[in-house]
Amino acid sequence: MSQAAMVDDLMSPEAIRDPYGYFGRLRLDDPVHWNERHRSWLVTRYADVDACFRDPRLSSDRVVPHYAGQGTGTAAAGEPGDEERGWLQPIRTVLADWMVFQDPPEHTRLRRSVSHAFTPHTVARMEPRIREIVDELLDQVSGREEIDFVRELAFPLPAIVIAELLGVPASDRELFKELSDELSPLVFGELSEPDRHERAGRALLGLADYFRDLMRHYRAQPADNLVSTLVEHYEADGLSEDEVAANCVLLLFAGHETTTNLLACGLLALLEHPHQRGLLQRDPDLAAGAVEEFLRYDGPTKLSVRWVAVDLELAGRTIRTGQRVMLLQATANRDPDVFDRPDELLIDRASNPHLAFGLKTHYCLGAPLARLEARLAVPRALARFPELRPAAAQLQWHPTIMIRGPRALPVHLGPDVRATRVEGAPR
Repeated sequence: MSQAAMVDDLMSPEAIRDPYGYFGRLRLDDPVHWNERHRSWLVTRYADVDACFRDPRLSSDRVVPHYAGQGTGTAAAGEPGDEERGWLQPIRTVLADWMVFQDPPEHTRLRRSVSHAFTPHTVARMEPRIREIVDELLDQVSGREEIDFVRELAFPLPAIVIAELLGVPASDRELFKELSDELSPLVFGELSEPDRHERAGRALLGLADYFRDLMRHYRAQPADNLVSTLVEHYEADGLSEDEVAANCVLLLFAGHETTTNLLACGLLALLEHPHQRGLLQRDPDLAAGAVEEFLRYDGPTKLSVRWVAVDLELAGRTIRTGQRVMLLQATANRDPDVFDRPDELLIDRASNPHLAFGLKTHYCLGAPLARLEARLAVPRALARFPELRPAAAQLQWHPTIMIRGPRALPVHLGPDVRATRVEGAPR
């Protein structure tokens, strides 16, 4: 296979199945590479990705240039064509209000309004409730021989947690799941469905309308949740109602999507590395370090997108204003110049400066919550079902450019230790 063929298609079966081997070869041969198919620069070395995250010449606003076709000539793979752009205008308006697609000072203003809900101290107070949800979900699968770990635990746990945090009623969670599934291809670059933009757009607008209704409800009947707090203070914080609704959609969507994949990929990594699994089962205090290694070894985000606001030089390449840059966190997190034995899972790794959550201004707001959910859920599942093992020889991965996660993770549970102990206890 030629180098050109190897690096051309980010959606090829090889790149989806094994992004680490696929882009690892690129990191060695051409670490700052122009990809003609996707009209993007691919940045793959740790030092370069780190520098780009810190460089203010790289903008996080990928909504306006994406829908305008800026800097790409003809539409690149995954971008809407001219006929789509007219009816996509309302969608663009909602996405443009997402804080993740803003640069300072607008990003700072939007993020400040919700950041109090995601501080380590605030998140730590949620631990008892998260433990309770994990145990309830495990109770529901007890006695079954085989389950899909994604459907039964990795999706519902973060979905319930973020929904409760925001104030979404339990009766609306199925609606949220349906709309969120439709939205994912638009945000994460799934190219498999020809009408993906139209379906995802309807879902996005539907969620924004839903949160406007929820804001009206909590304006009349305040409660102890984030939406109610935002309703009370958003005008004083300099936010519009549309900005609040748009960023509630972002929090609801982002608050479960990447964490679902972190949980699934983390469990899968342990199942594929029995020695590391044994270390964690023997010493639960390794859980926090294990989560950091899940994020490095097979994290939920393969890359982040930036647009060039000012010409810059990187690794001998001139990157022009208006061009798109893809920062390959997945490949940077396996860079042997930074990580010893980078292609091995080592849950007791001493130093782990991974880039899974990004850096600086756009460091993931929900990182403390994602870490806590993974630290609780994966070890508790293995403690409850110590013989848990894979039930499928080959997995199907989400066919997206940006995220990494299996569509499903079938597992055999084995005996439920907790149920056995309860049944055998003295009466």
